[in-house]
Amino acid sequence: MHASPLKRYRRSPVQAIETVAGRLSRPRCPGRSPRSAARGAGLLFTGVVDCVFCAIAADELPSHRVLADDTAVAFLDRRPLFPGHVLVVPRRHAETLTDLPEDEVGAFFSRVRRVTAAVERGTGAAGSFVAANNRVSQSVPHLHFHVVPRNRKDGLRGFFWPRQHYADEAEAARVAARLRAELDGR
Repeated sequence: MHASPLKRYRRSPVQAIETVAGRLSRPRCPGRSPRSAARGAGLLFTGVVDCVFCAIAADELPSHRVLADDTAVAFLDRRPLFPGHVLVVPRRHAETLTDLPEDEVGAFFSRVRRVTAAVERGTGAAGSFVAANNRVSQSVPHLHFHVVPRNRKDGLRGFFWPRQHYADEAEAARVAARLRAELDGR
């Protein structure tokens, strides 16, 4: 686990607040709640703050890292579904997958793939579940993929959604045509 930046300043609370507040005030991830970020750092702070995943990627907040390079950082989820549940985040702040520059997507997914293999082998899992939310149900506004070790009858049911049917082939054809138009740039 990486040490908290506050530990270096235990003798001087003012020095700790100035140092961490300076780090948290950089506008890397606008929109993050100042109150929740300050609370997470154990501070009373009212300025603009970084996103928690950017702070972890910058080694400003503690985490149990499993991978770190110029492209991505992967670390254990603090509230795992199962032991070995890892979050993989790009170093560059991007709120959603569509916000990540296209020329960085391949390298980022290469890291997600490597972490997935490591999670399966390292936990002895039969497989894994890999997922990301884009805005809806996204708890931190920084792109992140969950890599969760899975085994048959592990009890995880929360990721299963009720399946629907298209009313008819014509409806399916209309939906497919709209998506093709988006992909073709209209």
